[in-house]
Amino acid sequence: MIKPYGSDTLNPLFVYDEKKRQQLLKEAETLPSLVIHSSVAGNVVMLGSGYFNPLKGFMNIADAMKVADRMEMTNGLFWPVPILNMTPDVSAIKNAKRIALRDPNVEGNPVLAVQDVEAIEELKDGHVDFIAEKVFRTLDQGHIGVSTFTGQGKYVISGPIQVLNFSYFQQEFPDTFRTAVEIRNEIQERGWNKVVAFQTRNPMHRAHEELCKIAKDAVNADGVLIHMLLGKLKAGDIPAPVRDAAIRKMVELYFPPNTVMITGYGFDMLYAGPREAVLHAIFRQNAGCSHFIIGRDHAGVGDYYGAFDAQAIFDEIPRGTLQIEIFRADHTAFSKKLNKVVMMRDVPDHTKDDFVLLSGTKVREMLAAGKDLPPEFSRPEVARILMGYYQEEAAGKG
Repeated sequence: MIKPYGSDTLNPLFVYDEKKRQQLLKEAETLPSLVIHSSVAGNVVMLGSGYFNPLKGFMNIADAMKVADRMEMTNGLFWPVPILNMTPDVSAIKNAKRIALRDPNVEGNPVLAVQDVEAIEELKDGHVDFIAEKVFRTLDQGHIGVSTFTGQGKYVISGPIQVLNFSYFQQEFPDTFRTAVEIRNEIQERGWNKVVAFQTRNPMHRAHEELCKIAKDAVNADGVLIHMLLGKLKAGDIPAPVRDAAIRKMVELYFPPNTVMITGYGFDMLYAGPREAVLHAIFRQNAGCSHFIIGRDHAGVGDYYGAFDAQAIFDEIPRGTLQIEIFRADHTAFSKKLNKVVMMRDVPDHTKDDFVLLSGTKVREMLAAGKDLPPEFSRPEVARILMGYYQEEAAGKG
């Protein structure tokens, strides 16, 4: 199986020794504590899960600035986005050498992790904008990633962490949430060597289904990892339980047995386009995948990125940095001419009218009205699950 990124073995930061974990939880109750931002909590979960291997915790400002500028830390490690514990107020942890990080997303704010404090630094004027512009390629506050990042506060707490739980993800998504450790173990148990990963924050329609099959066949993979984001999205996106149900139904009915793993990870979407695509590749390599599908506008939002910027950024990475290979996909759609789903670049003789294309807005309108989607666009069983959700939403607003 492919090696993790940056080390020979995966080093998740979750404390698996139960006796030690209980001792740390007890110690945490005596420590100065900080209720962290939701996106920071996502970073904690990813560090605990092994997806951010080989990082040991949160970066300082010097590392964050260099990562933003050149995609490498001060020690030379390639990394695409700063991983920071940012907060607006450090009065409760002033001069602390060790602190408890508390979960903002679970009632009672239970302890998520214990952090050794190497430094508490204040971001100077221009630092936040510099990082945001490099990572998101814009300073527009209308970009949800920019507004989220710039609103987290000006203090940065750096240092290694020990993770003590996985927030709400294990409880709310027991059949879907998996750590990188667990995915590696299951890939090994299935006897797979080549695995294609597919990232999704949306339900999967016919085009997504066929893209997974096209990529699997193209690289002669043993299986596909459908890896869905379970954390916070933007307003209007479909909740994770609905996406999960729709994807499971599609796989059950339309993929051969033992060719797909359906899993999810606990992280809030960054919407950082190309930079986030590279981050996604790193944590798929850490999960044991040999290939990763990058399509049009991967991890994008609005019109902030070019259609294939998330593919082009991989040409800027020094050769050999990542072992995972990128499967560069074009937009996929059902061809009326060929009576099958194709990648648009493969059919230069087609015009727009030769494809079945629906905008996201049109899909939502049809489902909310109880209208069937074209079978060429969406499997009927998937559409019914989504229709139930949209009709409930419409009834709730009525």
